[in-house]
Amino acid sequence: MLKKWLQNSNYTVVFTGAGMSTESGLPDFRSSNQGLWNKKDPSKIASTDALNNNVNDFISFYRERVLGVKEYSPHKGHYILADLEKQGYVKSIITQNVDGFHQQAGSKNVAELHGTLQTVHCQSCGEVYSSQEYVDKEYYCTCGGILRPSIILFGETLPQDAFQFALEESRKSDLFIVLGSSLSVTPANQFPLIAKEMGAKLVIINREKTPFDYYADQVIRDQAIGKVLAGLDM
Repeated sequence: MLKKWLQNSNYTVVFTGAGMSTESGLPDFRSSNQGLWNKKDPSKIASTDALNNNVNDFISFYRERVLGVKEYSPHKGHYILADLEKQGYVKSIITQNVDGFHQQAGSKNVAELHGTLQTVHCQSCGEVYSSQEYVDKEYYCTCGGILRPSIILFGETLPQDAFQFALEESRKSDLFIVLGSSLSVTPANQFPLIAKEMGAKLVIINREKTPFDYYADQVIRDQAIGKVLAGLDM
């Protein structure tokens, strides 16, 4: 069914969440046993308040995350999506993930709703650097400001450019495919509903149930994303 819909679609948009990254080996945030938030309180370590008032713990936590991302790489599912984009089947990707794996695999039209761990930038002047700075334990800009990962912290709003791009793509889609998202985080979880309201078919591929399975035209559970995508054989 999904393959036929993809072949007949004029505008397919893909939405990816933590489940896409965990297939590369990265830990997620909210799983009941391995989630990062079971080890750290996000309000105390991944927030603007921590950046301003608890900078040493903030830097220590995010250096660990930067190093973690560099230990892994895109899996076959990322490469299949990039290939589907090259073939014209997939128009864009909206992602909640911050690992940058979609771009590494070759995808071009990607909206990173929560930013990226691939770069850091100066909290004072905005200068952008590679996240290699954190690997090398270089935490300060030439202007003297603190370097921070280019991700959205608790207490910050989503980047407007990425949000508007995602909104427009959702409205234009006639097939909207969710890959590995619990659809529990707002406002990101509204994009599948917006697509559905505009008449798109909605497909949800996720290990566990989501709050929006009821609205989906097809739900696939208990299958690896990479395996499902490979089975499309486009």
